[in-house]
Amino acid sequence: MNRHSQLLRTVAAGGASLVLTLSLAGCSGSDGASGDADTIHVLVYGDATNKVEKQLVDTFNKTSKVKAVLDTVPGADYQSKLQTLISGKQAPDVFFNWGGGSIKPYVDAGLLMPLDDLIAKDPGLKSNFLPSVFDTAVVDGKPYGVPMRGTQPVLLFSNQKVLKEAGVTTPRTWTELLAAVKTLKAEGVTPIALGGGDKWPTQMWFQYVYDRVAGPELFASAVKGDKDAWASADSRKALGMLKELIDAGAFGTNYDSVKFTDGGSPTLLATGKAAFELMGSWEYSTLQDAHPDFVKSDLGYGTFPAVEGGKGSPDNIAGNTNNFYSVLKSTEHPEAVAEFLKLMYSDEFVKAQLSVGNLPTTTNTPKFLDGSANPDYARYQYDLVEKAPSFQLSWDQAFPPAATTSIHQAIQQFFNGRTGADEFISAMQNLPAA
Repeated sequence: MNRHSQLLRTVAAGGASLVLTLSLAGCSGSDGASGDADTIHVLVYGDATNKVEKQLVDTFNKTSKVKAVLDTVPGADYQSKLQTLISGKQAPDVFFNWGGGSIKPYVDAGLLMPLDDLIAKDPGLKSNFLPSVFDTAVVDGKPYGVPMRGTQPVLLFSNQKVLKEAGVTTPRTWTELLAAVKTLKAEGVTPIALGGGDKWPTQMWFQYVYDRVAGPELFASAVKGDKDAWASADSRKALGMLKELIDAGAFGTNYDSVKFTDGGSPTLLATGKAAFELMGSWEYSTLQDAHPDFVKSDLGYGTFPAVEGGKGSPDNIAGNTNNFYSVLKSTEHPEAVAEFLKLMYSDEFVKAQLSVGNLPTTTNTPKFLDGSANPDYARYQYDLVEKAPSFQLSWDQAFPPAATTSIHQAIQQFFNGRTGADEFISAMQNLPAA
């Protein structure tokens, strides 16, 4: 599975299997969202899982007078194409997004429909999804998205053979992680594989350490523009812990020349050159494709270690909560859109998503997990998400898209020792609020 499903960073797998299914330039008519009197247009990120979206559109069209048209844009072009289309006559009625900061600019521009009225008519549009996921698309107290596709929490993966040979157990606490790093380094093993060349994998360490130290409140406040949050004692403590881990040699010395997207960091884990990798749940399918014997015999996975005395629950998770469908305020067919969105919690939807390796966050998902490709792994993830007090959206998706480069640069420079805590804090304080 790719990360954009891995957040549009770089397509790591699957690729864009479909092109735009009809010419968007050919859509014309009124100033309504789709411009077509008897259709609604659904714009999605183009990749290998589009067959599920096509299946659901076909299901919808069998009974609906207003027909749905699926428009797919190849992944690398999705965000730029969306920005071009969304305020014009060729805008979709419904569009794929990541919630959080990815839709905030459109909310602020008055382009999106709050879903309160649709939910009032059909409470299932909210109650049939796990709250920690649904809330990711709540902006300024109002819901603007219905979950679609699947969730992708970030997990700590491990090579159990390497750990056993070094006499190390999977760390449950930060102290145990530091001890494991020391032991593994002495054994000549890189303790933690890191695809620093992609930048976003490095960010995952910051997300979790900040959460475990300060709880979810610090980042929630910071993303809304509270500059003091970044300069707080908890923020400095988190940065100090990260520096301690880096200075201990946890990631080796060549991590910025390694990438996840070309298979580099997963290969280090699978071949025993590294013991751990912090990565999104798509790591499993990536390794299954490239190193199936390793997955079968030696792959381990678990949650991020707890921080002793930290404010964040060890049950908190971070990553990609889900993808979402949001609705343009200008749609001429809100009733048809509502009927289409209901399919996102149907049994058909759940089974189809599981069949392509996605893990839906609907409340009816558990009864179908035994039929997924990897039932134990799917159930483990679902249980994590279900019980999580907080599911923190990746930093570069929680902030507006314009902040992504600045976030990655601040993180990479601190990680490499080119800047210190003060410079990192200053850089984060200068980010635009979501």
